[in-house]
Amino acid sequence: MAEESENKVKPPSRQYPDPAKKLEQEVKTTGHTWDGIEEYDNPMPRWWVWIFIITIVWSFGYWIAYPAWPGIQSATSGLLGYSSRANVAAEIADFEDRNEVFFAQLVDTDLDEIREDDELHRFAINAGGSVFRAQCSQCHGAGGAGVQAAGYPNLLNDDWLWGGTMEDIHQTIRYGIRNEDFMDARWSEMPAFGRDGLLDDEEIDQVVNYVLSLSASDHDAELASAGQELYEINCASCHMDDGSGDYFIGAPALNNQIWLYGGSPEAIRHTIYYSRFGVMPGFAERLRDAEIRAVAAYVHQLGGGQ
Repeated sequence: MAEESENKVKPPSRQYPDPAKKLEQEVKTTGHTWDGIEEYDNPMPRWWVWIFIITIVWSFGYWIAYPAWPGIQSATSGLLGYSSRANVAAEIADFEDRNEVFFAQLVDTDLDEIREDDELHRFAINAGGSVFRAQCSQCHGAGGAGVQAAGYPNLLNDDWLWGGTMEDIHQTIRYGIRNEDFMDARWSEMPAFGRDGLLDDEEIDQVVNYVLSLSASDHDAELASAGQELYEINCASCHMDDGSGDYFIGAPALNNQIWLYGGSPEAIRHTIYYSRFGVMPGFAERLRDAEIRAVAAYVHQLGGGQ
C-alpha cells in the first residue's frame, strides 16, 4: 500500500495572484464613471505634451508675424506684412499684363486676319469665351444654344441675321439690335399684319400655312395655296419669293426650319399678327474693343461663320 501511494501523481501547485497586491499595481481612477465604467488617471505621453507646448509657442509667433487679430476696420497686418488678397491682386495684375500684349495685337489685327494667326486666334477664342459667359450667356445660354421661346438666337448654327462674317458679328455685338443707345444699332421692323388690320384672320391663316410649306413643315395644302399670293404681295420683298430671307436687313430665312421664336403654327401666327421686336444691347460702352473682337471670334467659330 505504501508503494502505491508513492507512485501517485501529485497535481502541480497553482499560483494565484494576491488580490491586495493587484490593487496596489492598478492605476488610480479619476473618479468619473459612465455606466459602471471607470476612467483611469493615466498621464499623457511625454512626446504628446511637448508637441502641445510647441504648438502653443508657435501660435504666439504666428499671431505676431502674420495677420491674425481682427479689428473694427481691418485685422492686424503682422510683422511680415503678408496679405493673401494682395497676392491674388498681384497675380491677376501679372496675368493681365501678359494678356494685354494679345489684346493690343487683337486691336491692331484686321478681323478677317485673326484666324490666320493660330496663337492669336486661340487667345481670342479663350478670352472671348470668358467674356461671353459673363456678358452674353444670360440670353444666349452658356453654350450659345439660345432660348427660342424668348427669341434669343441660337449661335451654334450657320444661320446669321445681318451676316456671319467676323466684321458683321463684331458690328452686331458692338452696337446691338433695335436699341436706342446707338445710332449704328442693327434695325429692322416687321409690320403687325393682324394688329394693324393689314390682313384679316383668314388671310393670316393662309399665310401661316404657306410659310410652313416653304420649310416642308406640316401644313394645310389648300390654305397654303391661297396664301401664296398674299405672301408674295406682303412678305416676299423682305423674305424673298423662295423664303431664303435677306440677312443684311435682318429678314430671316423661312425655308430652313430654323426659327427664332418657334416654328409651330401658333408661333408663326403670333409673329405675323403682332410682329416681333427683339432688342439686344450694344456693348461698345461696356467692353473694350479688344474684348468685343475676342467675343466676335468666339461666336464666329461656334456656328462655323461665313
